[in-house]
Amino acid sequence: MHYFFKPMTQEQAEIIAYEWHYDGEYRFYNMEEDQEDLQEFLNPERRQGSHFIVHDEKNELVGFFTYHCGDHKVEIGLGMKPELTGIGLGLNFLQAGIQFAEKKYICQRLTLSVASFNQRAIKVYKKAGFQTVESFTQHTNGSNYEFIKMMRSKGK
Repeated sequence: MHYFFKPMTQEQAEIIAYEWHYDGEYRFYNMEEDQEDLQEFLNPERRQGSHFIVHDEKNELVGFFTYHCGDHKVEIGLGMKPELTGIGLGLNFLQAGIQFAEKKYICQRLTLSVASFNQRAIKVYKKAGFQTVESFTQHTNGSNYEFIKMMRSKGK
């Protein structure tokens, strides 16, 4: 599957924030679970130049990527439409996001953080060449959660 990237519009941000709902333990990733994250995601000035929607050949919205640059690295955030998760599309989707980042940004490393319970995502990240570099606790969604920071060198 081929993916296409475009800057995220306010309408698209609102669709993702209010209409994308994950089930079970993955409810953790529903935008409305953390009001601070929600407000940041919906703020057009904060999204400027760093948030991209991803659509397929049929122009269907399939996900998004966020990119934050600094210190020769790019921090990646991503989300896939809930109906498309868990069916084997994650690696190809992630690889498209990596290729986009490596073309758009000058960086030596790519990093991302993932909730430690999300073994499904961690497995995909490892297949894409990311390695665990540390774990940390972060306050989000009204409580403290363990996260894993992962890194991948450019071109791996």
